[in-house]
Amino acid sequence: MDKKKVVAPLVCHGHSRPVVDLFYSPITPDGFFLVSASKDSTPMLRNGETGDWIGTFQGHKGAVWSCCLDKCALRAASASADFSAKLWDALTGDVLHSFEHKHIVRACAFSEDTHLLLTGGMEKVIRLFDLNRPDAPPREIEKSPGSVRTLAWLHSDQTILGSCTDMGGVRLWDVRTGTIVRTLETKSSVTSAEVSQDGRYITTADGSTVKFWDANHFGLVKKYDMPCIVESASLEPKFGNKFIAGGEDMWIHVFDFHTGEEVGCNKGHHGPVHCVRFSPGGESYASGSEDGTIRIWQTVNYTEQESYTANGPSQNVKDVVNEVTHQMKNALIATEGTKPIDVKATEN
Repeated sequence: MDKKKVVAPLVCHGHSRPVVDLFYSPITPDGFFLVSASKDSTPMLRNGETGDWIGTFQGHKGAVWSCCLDKCALRAASASADFSAKLWDALTGDVLHSFEHKHIVRACAFSEDTHLLLTGGMEKVIRLFDLNRPDAPPREIEKSPGSVRTLAWLHSDQTILGSCTDMGGVRLWDVRTGTIVRTLETKSSVTSAEVSQDGRYITTADGSTVKFWDANHFGLVKKYDMPCIVESASLEPKFGNKFIAGGEDMWIHVFDFHTGEEVGCNKGHHGPVHCVRFSPGGESYASGSEDGTIRIWQTVNYTEQESYTANGPSQNVKDVVNEVTHQMKNALIATEGTKPIDVKATEN
């Protein structure tokens, strides 16, 4: 690759098993936060900017497959192989409620208004729990044709999108009628589905392909073939000019959204990458891996005139790199092979 950005990440330890899901909160008066799901059964909350460990949610008895925060980062939710989804107080770490299921729960998502929690999993049932009445029976909508892998809200909580572990496509449910109204066709199972921050695009990863769909008219906007099978992809939220993808080759690839050209490749994980997500301001992005670590990479902005070599930034962009380094706390723009920065968790 002729052009490359090499970035040394913040390395966040703490999980003892693979990290399978990451979720950033929106920006709050106290900053923004990152919650992670792992097969070690303990979701963890971190400062989204520094990666510093804040707390561990203890209570699940099986692998946690999905996690999320509400828009104020006051509550967290998790979906687990112990046949439950749990609602947590993000300030104290206490369990506020446990929603029992009949099989493994793979996905959960807060509604935009934070009143509902959406869950799905191996039962193929989509449930909506009223968080104002957590003991009330959930509303169930039309069954998914396969085991649920991902879930997300769209159109101000009027639409639900979900993918399956055992078949291709992304299905869209009308919340009012509870029925599937459309399917976005893919050849392979969709392992990641993200709604862009501005609500314009749906980003999906299936097999070795990343696709971008119009979130309002549902047409396919762009389709790019990846260098390997990817599990997750995320679109930069502020400018929408780049996206990241991670998968089997253990690297975090950065691509130009408009052309599909690879403009960066970040190495450091020692196992397949299961999840990647941009921070809410786009200044960094996080990756979670089979190796049990989370790595937070700083985003380097550059123009078409700026060039990067395989050994790092060329002379004509050093001023830009220095400015970004000064502005971004704990960031380090380094040549490939630089020793990563450790953020050591203080738990236990």
